[in-house]
Amino acid sequence: MINEQYFETIKCEDEEVFNLEYHQKRISRTIAKNINLGEYIYPPKASLFRCKVIYDKDDIIDISYFPYIPRQIKSFKIVFDDKIEYRYKSLNRDSIDTLYSKKKSCDEIIIVKNGLVTDTSIANIAIYKDGIWLTPKTPLLLGTTRDRLLDENFIKEADITVDDLKSCKKIAVMNGMVGFKVIEEFDILT
Repeated sequence: MINEQYFETIKCEDEEVFNLEYHQKRISRTIAKNINLGEYIYPPKASLFRCKVIYDKDDIIDISYFPYIPRQIKSFKIVFDDKIEYRYKSLNRDSIDTLYSKKKSCDEIIIVKNGLVTDTSIANIAIYKDGIWLTPKTPLLLGTTRDRLLDENFIKEADITVDDLKSCKKIAVMNGMVGFKVIEEFDILT
């Protein structure tokens, strides 16, 4: 049996490592083992980097640093999949990649499972409704930025339908690299 491999994508800028506590919590949830990432991550000086930590149930396998260039997202394609599972941030992203290939001319996808919004292919999502930022109660992946913003009471969990999504005036994507990025001008295609 092949040993499953997982990864974390961690923001590093000017030797600072962001959101480390939440990345360590996710690793602990994934492999039921505490690993002190601070002993492994030594980001380059100056500039913004994406640190990719690859690990398995036993240990850290690889740590790489890449200059980070954010993607511009202005359009979303809604894709439906009631069977998709991505509970752990696995290197095996075949099911997400298959859905992403259906984006057509859009910049990104929004995955709907059992009638409810879950995530995009690269980030958790939130919508602004009735003066509150709402994020799906049942995302595919419990993101580190999502967890932190829930702890800070900046966002609230809710069941989000496709109708909710289509009627919202603002969308935000959130992950370890972009933090919480509000998108006010966007298109959503079904």
